[in-house]
Amino acid sequence: MRHRVSRLLPPLLLLACGLAQAHDLNGTGPRLGWGAEPWVAACLALSLLMYVRGMLRLWPRARQSRPRLLRQFGCYGLGWTMLALALASPLDSAGSFAFAAHMVQHEVLMIVAAPLLVLGRPFGVWLWSLPAPWRGGIGKATHGRILAWCWNAITRPVNAWLLHFAALWVWHVPRLFQAGLVDNGIHALQHASFLFSALLFWWAVLGKGGGAHGRDASIVYLFTTMMHTGALGALFTMSETIWYPLYGNRPELFGLSPLEDQQLGGLIMWIPGGLAYVIAGLVLGARWLAPPERPAHEQAPSRGA
Repeated sequence: MRHRVSRLLPPLLLLACGLAQAHDLNGTGPRLGWGAEPWVAACLALSLLMYVRGMLRLWPRARQSRPRLLRQFGCYGLGWTMLALALASPLDSAGSFAFAAHMVQHEVLMIVAAPLLVLGRPFGVWLWSLPAPWRGGIGKATHGRILAWCWNAITRPVNAWLLHFAALWVWHVPRLFQAGLVDNGIHALQHASFLFSALLFWWAVLGKGGGAHGRDASIVYLFTTMMHTGALGALFTMSETIWYPLYGNRPELFGLSPLEDQQLGGLIMWIPGGLAYVIAGLVLGARWLAPPERPAHEQAPSRGA
């Protein structure tokens, strides 16, 4: 196992460099480049514009909570940047002929962009970007019984965990995964499923957890997600056969055979992906153990006062 890992690490660096250069691979592969489907680019641009506009409207009204707003803005900006890189960079086109690149893209969507976007608390900020009459109407609609029930159902931690689990494993079934490689609509649905289920999962872990029970549950959800995603990655890494024959029809890429490309993709999902959940658990634990911040008016005056 150690020899296999050391064999795959150098091609990983070559793959990263090759993606950054965005060139035609020896004139035989698809041309890598920047860009996205028009509707994807439009959604990315609209979401960012609405967030910035909402923040500009909130800023004058939130003098006491501006540090929190700045943290939210930083998290959302970084999460949006990672989302744009996953969907509009050479990484997206590379995924059609390099399984390892495809796995990097999925990991960026689910364990980098999604938690950062959740920490940015975009829904309330987007709401403030709308005209006042619209805000009131949408606010009333979200408090309706049916919509509130649906939202509570999908964001209930165990349900969010199950949806994320199902999205990950179902979409890696060979027939469905390969369908996404040849059909742009299915591919878009796959990515939407990964991102939506990951947002729900991280909202359940980072946004809804409260009290001792919620804290314990969040750790359990992180640990079990790390285990089952790592298990899937280990299956790819240990496999001696190619799961997706469409990837087997291309020549060697950066010195990797199609099987080694699959094993490298599994290694990416297994180790860096699992580490991300460990880091999230440590961050949550540190936040829960830290003493609560005291309001400014309750803080002790300095000696020079």
